[in-house]
Amino acid sequence: MLGFSNNQELKIPLFLLFLVIYVFTVFSNFLIISLISLYSHLQKPMYFFICNMSSIDICYSTVTTPNLLQLVLKGFQRISFQDCMTQLFFFNSFGSMEYMLLTSMAYDRYVAICHPLSYMAICKPFMYAQVMSRKACFWLSMAAWTSGFTAALPVTILSSDLTFCASNVINHFFCDVTPLLKLSCTDTTPIELAMFTEGVVLLFSCFLLTVMSYVYIISAILQIQSTEGRHKAFSTCGSHLTVVTLFYFLVVCVYMKPTSSYSLDVGKILSVLYVNVIPMLNPFIYSLRNKDVKDAVIKLYKDRLHKNWF
Repeated sequence: MLGFSNNQELKIPLFLLFLVIYVFTVFSNFLIISLISLYSHLQKPMYFFICNMSSIDICYSTVTTPNLLQLVLKGFQRISFQDCMTQLFFFNSFGSMEYMLLTSMAYDRYVAICHPLSYMAICKPFMYAQVMSRKACFWLSMAAWTSGFTAALPVTILSSDLTFCASNVINHFFCDVTPLLKLSCTDTTPIELAMFTEGVVLLFSCFLLTVMSYVYIISAILQIQSTEGRHKAFSTCGSHLTVVTLFYFLVVCVYMKPTSSYSLDVGKILSVLYVNVIPMLNPFIYSLRNKDVKDAVIKLYKDRLHKNWF
């Protein structure tokens, strides 16, 4: 694998940049998981899905970033065919889980905005008495995890059957399907058809459900009389809508186009954004600006400080 550049002057700065991004991603997402697990006032449907998202972001980033750090230091990295297919499978799995969880979170925002009384009734006893609401959230998250692993199988199996006779040099920083198709000297129509089918069935259906949720959300917000109420409702959904827009835009730019018109150099840059940058930004966009989470961070700090003092 070639990675980005063999320029020795950029080696250390790039290594430090990606290392800081990775450490911040793991630390911030692990902090969110810990806070939601520790404090009962964060144990609500919205934070349950954010906890799942943080777990996926850690896994998603870990699949590729350690390999990227080695590439930056060495200039190139050898990888076995089996390891390449394993990386491809897990990368596609966690990517599929990401947009299915984004869809579940859009539905959660729909219930919170359009049916606030019902949502409050669900949230208040979420971790204690309301078994059905807990089950609904559990099964939604399980569906995302299970479907993610299942969706990654066809592309991985078809990729493992490709013949590579022209070159064994992957112009990327991880084993993604598009650079592998560029190297194949056999017919890639079946795998491109499988990718397109998955994109239509899975990606488009998730996108459509998300759009439908936000159509109802926006129409409900516009009916709110007070300006302050509308602003609060928009701010509640703004962070999720930002991540959804950015994520879908990057996925479409990278994958939903013919292989012949795909630029590997541009693809590598776009991949950095949705593989490294978005998992780093998600905790800040979703949680760390939230008052409840800020209060939990302060409480955790005071609890640790008090324990260490004594």
